[in-house]
Amino acid sequence: MNSPTDDVAVPAAEGTRAYWMPFTANRRFKRDPILFERAQGMYYYTPTGEKVLDAMAGLWCVNAGHAHPHIVRAITKQAGELDYAPSFQYGHPRAFELAERLVALAPPGIDQVFFTNSGSEAVDTALKIALAYHHAKGQGGRTRLIGRERGYHGVGFGGISVGGHAGHRKPFGNLLASVDHLPHTYNRAETAFSEGEPAWGGHLAEDLVRLVQLHDASTIAAVIVEPVAGSTGVLIPPTGYLRRLREICDQYGILLIFDEVITAFGRLGHAFAADKFNVVPDMITCAKGLTNGCVPMGAVLVRGSVYEALMQGPLSAIELPHGYTYSGHPLACAAGLATLDVYAQEGLFERAAAIAPAFAQAVHSLKGLPHIVDIRCIGLMAAIDFEPIPGKPGARSYACHRACLERGVAIRMAGDGIVLSPPLIIEREHIEHLVVALKQAIEKLD
Repeated sequence: MNSPTDDVAVPAAEGTRAYWMPFTANRRFKRDPILFERAQGMYYYTPTGEKVLDAMAGLWCVNAGHAHPHIVRAITKQAGELDYAPSFQYGHPRAFELAERLVALAPPGIDQVFFTNSGSEAVDTALKIALAYHHAKGQGGRTRLIGRERGYHGVGFGGISVGGHAGHRKPFGNLLASVDHLPHTYNRAETAFSEGEPAWGGHLAEDLVRLVQLHDASTIAAVIVEPVAGSTGVLIPPTGYLRRLREICDQYGILLIFDEVITAFGRLGHAFAADKFNVVPDMITCAKGLTNGCVPMGAVLVRGSVYEALMQGPLSAIELPHGYTYSGHPLACAAGLATLDVYAQEGLFERAAAIAPAFAQAVHSLKGLPHIVDIRCIGLMAAIDFEPIPGKPGARSYACHRACLERGVAIRMAGDGIVLSPPLIIEREHIEHLVVALKQAIEKLD
């Protein structure tokens, strides 16, 4: 798996030309593609039979491990019974069953579920629900949405607008109007090499008060944050930060949305990060671990008072003119129900909480290696930041990614660093393999 240099003209590998890959340096990848042919448990397998430890849980989603037999059976059985049913003016039992199971897991007061097909769709749905809620309450002037710098909320126009990643926003010009952003909470000088919630930074929640004073509360519909920002580098909330956001939102009648597409379903040792931090938002977006990544599905979990505000007018009225062809798809619902079974039967949330300290200790053992400027861990999430090479952004993280792959480990790049998010079934032997591969790879970096 040797990577050709970028300045050499090399044609795409045979059979790779037509697929325009997402979030991928397509020309570089197609010179020397990395292909997985099958997966089982903690491992991917290449077409040539090489075994690769999955330290990413796919893309933060395969929490119960690959090809879990209970989930596979459920999807197979469902495909033979009911392959598709519309969700507009019709229904099927599994969608209602999955919704009930989800609200039983959710924090108190959250008792409605709107199904989508991805985290991106869940975010855009939550933003629309927030706007519709205030309109139904006679406060249609509340149209402003508040996100956060270094936030990632998917790739819909709403999610990009409230997101705070410049590289994701720049190519697309005008996005949603009436959007503002809180500052991110990361300060390397104050919080480097932290494990769990940093003590510094809770005061940054007060910036929401500044935005209220700037725009007036009567114009603000919702605030959306990731409890732990994942894709932009595992940015862990300072002590008290999320609780203070909740207080400010309550004070000014603003809805609070937690984007838990990554953190839901055990990543932090709880069903939801809202439970971990003991803060209940008005909506939770989720996806990924909802179906163990087996079938695309997302959801918005909604506080009952928000739902009831829209349940007005004639019985024949469509209260929320929004939805998707595949909302509550039967195969996705079957996968979701089976995945929740596995989480409960195998105690995977509790298992993640129990092994997280060993995971953190192992990752932090890399402190002091060349080029490492920070390490952050919480639950089964970790980030390692490298000192960037001037004029070559991301060069060290890409080199680390390739070197780890040569040692049978798949990791994920994130700017000038890497992020780790293994399946919740990880064992100590897997942690040891991961850390040895990382150590060897980092020691080779220029």
